[in-house]
Amino acid sequence: MNQGTSTFSSADPHPVQIGPGTEGDLPAIVAILNYTIANSDATFTSEPVTVAERRDWFERCSPAGPHRLLVARRGNQVLGYAASQPYRDHEGFRETVEVSIALDVSSRGQGIGTALYRTLFECLASEPVHAALAGIVLPNDASVALHRKSGFIEIGTFHEYGIKNGRYLSSLWMERLLHP
Repeated sequence: MNQGTSTFSSADPHPVQIGPGTEGDLPAIVAILNYTIANSDATFTSEPVTVAERRDWFERCSPAGPHRLLVARRGNQVLGYAASQPYRDHEGFRETVEVSIALDVSSRGQGIGTALYRTLFECLASEPVHAALAGIVLPNDASVALHRKSGFIEIGTFHEYGIKNGRYLSSLWMERLLHP
């Protein structure tokens, strides 16, 4: 069973380690999320979140099984994370996960997102997961490209179905079948 540990080399001489997220990673994960909330539309959330508010999310993840949190680190610095979580709380969706990924702004464009997703999908390959879904708030060309590169295909757009900062936003939904 893959525990989600890998090493990735980038242009930086220090390797990037990818492994299961720990509670100690939560402050850095929250900092990445709060930067995204304040500086983009990549999430519909408009108010900063706290570590305490993200603890329930963290506790739904485990080092094994279909619901995982993987973190990319260089030394003690968290560079980003990828997660798989239940798509919906309904028995009919037990083999479907929704995935998300976020990178520290200084770590974007270095292949770290690709390495995180590659490791996540290696972990999920032996789990009872048939489909992975991702919703991407538009526009977000980099995220769409990352998901395509990771084997996702476009399945449709929800037009103007969410609001952030007084503006209607749309999301592109993508899927990847793990066991077609």
